[in-house]
This record gives sequence, C-alpha cells and structure tokens, in this order.
Amino acid sequence: MAGGNHSSVTKFVLLGFTDLQELLFVIFLLIYITMLVGSLGVLIRTNSQLHVPMCFFLRHLSFLDICYSSSITLKLMSGLLAERNVLSFNGCITQLFFFAVFGTREAILLILMVYNRYVAIREPLRYLAAMSHGVRVQLVVGSYAARSLNALVRTSALLRLSFCGPNLVNNFYCEIPPLLLLSCSNTQLNEMVMAACVGFIITTSVLAIVVSYACILLTIWSICSAEGRHKAFSICTSHLMAVALFYGSAAFLYFHPFSRRAEDQGKTTSVFYTMVTPMLNLFIYSLRNKEVRSTLRRATNKLLSCKYSHRSRSNQAEADITCHSGVSRRNKADT
Repeated sequence: MAGGNHSSVTKFVLLGFTDLQELLFVIFLLIYITMLVGSLGVLIRTNSQLHVPMCFFLRHLSFLDICYSSSITLKLMSGLLAERNVLSFNGCITQLFFFAVFGTREAILLILMVYNRYVAIREPLRYLAAMSHGVRVQLVVGSYAARSLNALVRTSALLRLSFCGPNLVNNFYCEIPPLLLLSCSNTQLNEMVMAACVGFIITTSVLAIVVSYACILLTIWSICSAEGRHKAFSICTSHLMAVALFYGSAAFLYFHPFSRRAEDQGKTTSVFYTMVTPMLNLFIYSLRNKEVRSTLRRATNKLLSCKYSHRSRSNQAEADITCHSGVSRRNKADT
C-alpha cells in the first residue's frame, strides 16, 4: 500500500504483561516513586548550586529522568489495572515521539557530564571559565535541538506507513520495532532510518564516553595516590556500568531481529531501559556527587533542626500550660 498513509487502524491495544499484574504494579510503582521523589529532591535542593557545573547537568538529568520515565510508566501502571490498555493512533505516535526525545536527550547529556568531569580533572584552574554558565546552556540547548530533530525524523518515517490491522502491540508502550510488525506497508526504509539513527547515537555516544573516561583515568593515574586512583576507578566503573545498561538495552531493542519471540524478550529489556535506568541514575550520578550530597545533607539538617525547634516550642508551651494550671489550682485552694 504505497503513496502515503492509508491506515484503517484508529487505536492500538498494548498487550503489556499478562501475568502477575498486581505484583508488577506494586514493583513498578515503588520504582517510579523512588525515581520521582529522588529526582524532585535533586531538582529542588540543588537550585542554589546552579553555579556548579555538575549540579547544573544533574538537574537536567533529573528532569529528563522524570519526563522519560513518566512518558511510559504512568500508562503502563494504568494498563495493569485495566482489562485492556488502549491507546489512540495519535496518542501512540505522541508517546513514541516524546519517548524518543527524552531518551536520546539523556544519551547526549551523559556525554556532556563525562566531558565536564574530564575538564574538571584535566584543567582544574580553568574549569569554571571553560564550563561557564553560557557554555553549559549552549551545550544543553544544542543537545535538546539535535535529539528533537532525531525524534522528528524517526516519527515522520513511521507516519508514512499504513496500518490495516491487527492492532495488538506486543509491548507495554508504543515503540518502532513492534509497530513495524503491524504495518501493511513496506518497512524497509523505516528499518534503515531506525538503524542509522540509533546506530549513530549509540556508536558516537559510547565511543565518546569510553574515550573520555580513558583520558580521565590516565590523568588521575599520573597525579593521584593509590587510594585516590582506587576511588576514581570505582566511580568510573559504576558510571560505565550504568552507561552499559542504558546503551546495551537500547542496542538489544533496536538491533535484535524483528520477530514475535524478540518482542517478548524486548518487553523485559524495556523495563530496564525505561524504568530501572532512570532510578539507577539517581544513585550513581546524583547521590554520589559531592556537591549534591552536601546540599541534601544541609537541607536534611535544616529540616531536622526546624522539627526539633518546633517540638521544643511545643514542649515549652505544654510546660507553661501545666505551670499555669498548677498556679490556678493553688490560688483556688488558698481562696
């Protein structure tokens, strides 16, 4: 069916997970709440630390994690509680677009964070000048524009396809591979566009991250003590594990041969790609950052001190009331 979109399908049914739905709902809810509360905490508590480059990038990473995970998880959890998880054709395309935007933005933001760390270690005296507020804004805005363009290209390529039925998507969100299996058009061009876009993003991102960390480790090896080298190697290893999980899941989803069996395997991989990775970012990048930890510690101490002060005032008020009652009783007795 050539010559543009002639779809007769107006909605898609997301099959999602059919077993242990109540248990999965609780697990996914806990993961989502952990990510949401932690990321919001980073956004709020680092507001006064925007002059610190890493805090600036971590705030954007937290914001993207919230948008990235929310674009998928909320619909997934509502589907687990409903008999059928239905999404309109336009809703499916919208979800796919924003998922691609936030996912690829996070990919390039990880590169910017690694580059920031490299500049801090390589040229500490010029660090704040090299990573000024204007430079950081330009880097982030440029990454947003580039990744939005990538999402627009992939979504536009999908819109040229026709869907004549069936409309059962064997996944818990709308994504290109399972949708290509449902199309009654020739999907060869879409597969080429998807492979080119995803392949370019993964290849360049992983290469840039690995090279940057290699330079970081070489620099630290030459200037730090054995204890400092061990600490730096531990931090870099945890970061690389998070990167490997994110990009490894993406590579499996997009480069695995399209088939019904691959769809079933892809659902499990998608859970790590869409929900687990944003939660891990909170612990690996944010809570292990010195500036973020100190800011959160000060906020926690301030909250505890306010609570203790309020409790002390309450106890003092109770003591004053008790004393006043005692005096009143004695006055009545004297009378």
